[in-house]
Order: sequence, then structure tokens, then C-alpha cells
Amino acid sequence: MDLSNLGIDSSKNVLPHDGIVHYYGRIMDLDTSSFYFNNLMSNIAWENDRAMMFGKLIITKRKVAWYGDYPFEYSYSNIIKKALPWTPELLQLKTMVEQNTSETYNSCLLNLYHTGEEGMAWHSDDEKDLKLFGAIASLSFGAERKFGFKHKTSKESRYVQLQHGSLLVMKGVTQIHWLHRLPPTKTIKTPRINLTFRTIVNT
Repeated sequence: MDLSNLGIDSSKNVLPHDGIVHYYGRIMDLDTSSFYFNNLMSNIAWENDRAMMFGKLIITKRKVAWYGDYPFEYSYSNIIKKALPWTPELLQLKTMVEQNTSETYNSCLLNLYHTGEEGMAWHSDDEKDLKLFGAIASLSFGAERKFGFKHKTSKESRYVQLQHGSLLVMKGVTQIHWLHRLPPTKTIKTPRINLTFRTIVNT
């Protein structure tokens, strides 16, 4: 089911069951969104992502960065990352997201997709370092991209079109029952930056 053409109601659960996802749409005007997009492109310590797959080190075209309240060590895909100190702009965005979601976060994983051909495969954010059932807030800048959810058992799916300056929040048991992904597309030639604010519990 594609939700991209429906009116946005942030109180409505995108998922039919077994989880909670709210899409807020744009939470800032276009000029503000573009200011943050340009700032993040220039001032974040981007590096190519790495993952261990079948005993081999894979280096992706997609770039990532990891920031937080403390130099948290965060492990995913058998790679350990250490959080950098917040930039002023990231703290501003963190406050904005917390005000909109009534949640708190202590860290942020950032992703830079240079074109639509860079995406993310089906996965769940269920690493042991993350707060159990904690909210994960996804803030998007740049190219508008489709974001998908697939139920682990029933295989039913939902899709949301993530706009420039928009916010999506996953919480409750979503990560237990649903996978999510950013599907690649050859039609988009411009970059997208995604910030996922989350809570680390193993300090």
C-alpha cells in the first residue's frame, strides 16, 4: 500500500498492526530545510560506511556519521563506531525533533545518499545498544525518497514518500515485527541526507 498521495495526518499510525510509525510531513519551511541540508553536507564528518558480510569487509558508496551526548560505541553490521560531539546545528535539529515527538534522544546516526541509486536493504534497528522499544526519529533532507516497511511474518508492506525537511518516527514493537528499507531508484540524481535520532543504553 502506497501512502504517498494521502493527506498527512501525524496522529495516524502508518502500520496496520504490530508497531507504531507516525509520519509528520515537513516540520520546517523549505528555506530552513535547505539551510540545514547545506550545513550538513559541508560540516559533518562523513565517511564511507563499512560492514562485515560473510567474513568480508564491504565499503559502501553511501556515507555515514555518528554523533551523541557521549563518545558512545555503537555496533552494527559487525562494525563498531564511536560517537562524535554534537555540532550546534545537530543540537538544534535534535531539539526540534524532541519537541515534535515528545521523546528524548542521546545520539544520531546520519546517512548521505549521493543519488537514488544508493539505498538501504531490508533491516530492523534492533541492535542491543539501543533502548528497547525506544523511539527512532528519522529526519530527511534533500531528494524526496520512498521509504518502505515489510512485516516479518505476513510480508505485507507500507510505503511513505519522505519529503525534504520531513520527520518520521518508529516506536513501540515496530523493530520486532517490521523491516524497513530505502529502495534504490535510477530516476533520482540528487543527494539525500537522513538523520536517525535514537537512544543508546549501553554507555
